[in-house]
Amino acid sequence: MNKLTEKEITQLIDRTVEGDKHALETVLSSVQDLVFNLSLRMLGTFPDAEDASQDIILKIITHLSSFKKESSFSTWVFNIASNHLKSYKKHMFAHAPLSFDFYGDDIKNANLNGLPDLTQSVDQNLLAEELKLSCTNVMLQCLDPETRCIFILGTMFRLDSRDAGAALGITPEAYRQKLSRARKRMAEFLGEYCGEYGSGECRCVNRLNYAIQTHRLDPQRLSFTVAEHTDEQTALEVKRAMEEIDGLSDSFSFCKMYGSPENMRRFIEDFLNSPQLSTVQNS
Repeated sequence: MNKLTEKEITQLIDRTVEGDKHALETVLSSVQDLVFNLSLRMLGTFPDAEDASQDIILKIITHLSSFKKESSFSTWVFNIASNHLKSYKKHMFAHAPLSFDFYGDDIKNANLNGLPDLTQSVDQNLLAEELKLSCTNVMLQCLDPETRCIFILGTMFRLDSRDAGAALGITPEAYRQKLSRARKRMAEFLGEYCGEYGSGECRCVNRLNYAIQTHRLDPQRLSFTVAEHTDEQTALEVKRAMEEIDGLSDSFSFCKMYGSPENMRRFIEDFLNSPQLSTVQNS
């Protein structure tokens, strides 16, 4: 995510409202990673996150003139993105929500014996890493949309309770309480079942063929292991923030930050050069 001061953002927004397309591109570039990572964690898959991120970017453009500068710009963006994602119905899990009970039962009772080798000669360590990152990301779907959003804002984006509460329309105290409960529930589940982040028996490398057979993993279409990560400093800042909250950072080390996919960057560039830009800005 591009680092701009609040003053710089405010100046760019003023220029954008006056019709400066380059300023608008800079504003959008400063938040596109934020929007994509929130979408990815809220919805579970890269394709759904890309689609939702494009919708959110259009909303930001449409409502940019209504930004009153009463909060930080990122808090305002979180508000728009969170409201959109909590009610988003076009993603894979919208009509088939998961639960911790379902996830736990699948881990305990899945039949992993006698399956053929379906790895298609792809390196098993690579596939295991892909499954680990995908599984823990999808596991967030076991939380209801509001709790999931609270967990992501507190664990990945390390928003303080005032900014997060403002973004979600709840009090800072309510945010802190719900974040603590969500983090504890996630840590308990990982500790009980997951052998990668806890003391459970589940090991990704042992579930590769099962995951491929049940269409949870495609050796020819990897997403998490080929995605661009953000810089190391950002990751260290996130880790420190998690440690400050409750000491559970090791349980949530799967919460990596990714750069926006090239498709999303190209969407912004193409849209800013299209006739539709003036229509959206004036809607």
